[in-house]
Amino acid sequence: MKYILDVFKRYLIPYKGKVFLTFLYNVLGAFFGAISFASFSPILGVLFKTQKMVSDPGPLSWTSIDSLKMHLNYYVSQLIVSSDASSVLLLIGLFMLFMVFLKVGFTYLAIYVMVPLRNNVVRDIRVDLYNKVTSLPIGFFSEERKGDIIARMTGDVSEVEASVMNSLEMFFKNPVIILVSLSVMIAMSWQLTIFVFVLLPVVGYFIGRVGKSLKKPSMKGQNKMGEILSRIEETLTGLRIIQAFNAEKSVRARFYEESNDLRNIMNGLMWRRALAHPMSEFLGTAVIVIVLWYGGSLVLMGSESPLAPEEFITYLVFFYSIINPAKAFSTALYSIQKGMASMERIDAILNAEVKVVDGTKIIAKDDFKEHIKYDNVSFKYKDNGPFVLKNVDVEIKKGQTVAFVGQSGSGKSTLVDLLPRFWDVVEGKITIDGVDIRDFTSHSLRDLMGNVNQEPILFNDSFYNNITFGVEDATIEQVIDAAKVANAHEFIIATEDGYESNIGDRGSKLSGGQRQRVSIARAVLKNPPIMILDEATSALDTESEVLVQQALDNLMKNRTSIVVAHRLSTIRNADLICVFDKGEIVEMGTHKSLYDANNIYRKLVDMQMHNR
Repeated sequence: MKYILDVFKRYLIPYKGKVFLTFLYNVLGAFFGAISFASFSPILGVLFKTQKMVSDPGPLSWTSIDSLKMHLNYYVSQLIVSSDASSVLLLIGLFMLFMVFLKVGFTYLAIYVMVPLRNNVVRDIRVDLYNKVTSLPIGFFSEERKGDIIARMTGDVSEVEASVMNSLEMFFKNPVIILVSLSVMIAMSWQLTIFVFVLLPVVGYFIGRVGKSLKKPSMKGQNKMGEILSRIEETLTGLRIIQAFNAEKSVRARFYEESNDLRNIMNGLMWRRALAHPMSEFLGTAVIVIVLWYGGSLVLMGSESPLAPEEFITYLVFFYSIINPAKAFSTALYSIQKGMASMERIDAILNAEVKVVDGTKIIAKDDFKEHIKYDNVSFKYKDNGPFVLKNVDVEIKKGQTVAFVGQSGSGKSTLVDLLPRFWDVVEGKITIDGVDIRDFTSHSLRDLMGNVNQEPILFNDSFYNNITFGVEDATIEQVIDAAKVANAHEFIIATEDGYESNIGDRGSKLSGGQRQRVSIARAVLKNPPIMILDEATSALDTESEVLVQQALDNLMKNRTSIVVAHRLSTIRNADLICVFDKGEIVEMGTHKSLYDANNIYRKLVDMQMHNR
């Protein structure tokens, strides 16, 4: 319950005005509903001719139930005296109808205010989740399945909407109805109401036990759905390999097994959930039977009875009026237990630690003047894991092209990822113009840099929107100029809609070289002073490599460039080449000096020349 209140507190406080109005309208609806039910007593009194004629009600006291009843009976008596019983029934009926009109009117107003309140909360949860996902470090996603994250952002949010937010009305409406009805019931017969109070906790205990049992299987079901979505995402991404290796039967069998597990989990969950209505109905009926027995016994006491027959029937009307809200309330508790399992999965992301945070100085860096320096940098991905970078020292001066080379897994890409702070160094520091990059805002730091990766990351959108991604207010002329620098303009205008043509999912309508040149055009348009090129030509054929390399040469003009190179022929003219081995820089120099030194670099060059 504490967790539920915490969730409501987080997301309802911004809408406290709507919360207050919803509560107020529900109170007014319950109040006028109680008055309409209270009209039963004089109606029954007139019908059964048990209505006592009151000629002197005495002084009116608003705090005394007996005084209010006496004055109500007095006015009914005056009506009976001045007109016939049929007219009295009509007038009381019309009064009751007016009270019901007020009741349903305020009830609708409560729902009218509740609808945007509920939808606002669901929107806020979804937006908070998306914002958190876009702010989490890259490392978070290397340990999480993308499909499971998608499941949390879609299925779990939908479950919270269906289970928790749909139950908000129950929390604002039903407790008020129950409270008002119980207050009237206490005023009518405190003995009978105390008897009811003894029964209700017993009923609530059994309902609560079943409700709590929903949370664990619900969590298992949502986790399994996350695994299934991960499987679907992997299948769509790797469909070419699945078909190439004739692995359809294997992946189908695995998917069937996981889907069957989800079916079994959901069967158990829905069986328990379906138990809510019959159990609450049976227990509610049992309570009514017991109340009928005990209340009837009080009425049958005759003149000594504390409860008149018409009052007992009216009491039963009030009691019945709390049965449906109580059952709906218990059903809401079932739903909330299920929804809370989804909310906990959402909170696992919302509460995930953002390890890359801006420093205390928070400097907005808007230019690059002198140099980048890696100062005794060491790094490891996990606290208890091995170091993948050890004591790296390198200085990159403005305008230089510096290349990092070495075998796969030697730490080249990791070192580059530390510069835009996709990760933070464990030991040492990285400075730009003598200032630790952790003292810069992440936004201003990354604004100084452009990235071209080994695998171009493009979006299912037009050429224009992909090239202008992250750049506001770019003109078509600027986009065309950037595409020309990247050797992309010719093949773009050859498409049916030119720059407005859709490139497909991840650029699937383009060749590898075309995708890379579009990503280069994006970097050109951003026009940053620092360029990071992470094996930008390693996955291309020879012809595409020539075109892309020309585009890269254009891109690197008058810029500071950091190049992670697999094909060493592309970095022969670099101002500085750093050779990595097992997380350390073991050689530094120009191509000629390193080749003449006849060490690791020369072996790498000779191996590639031999393989050609």
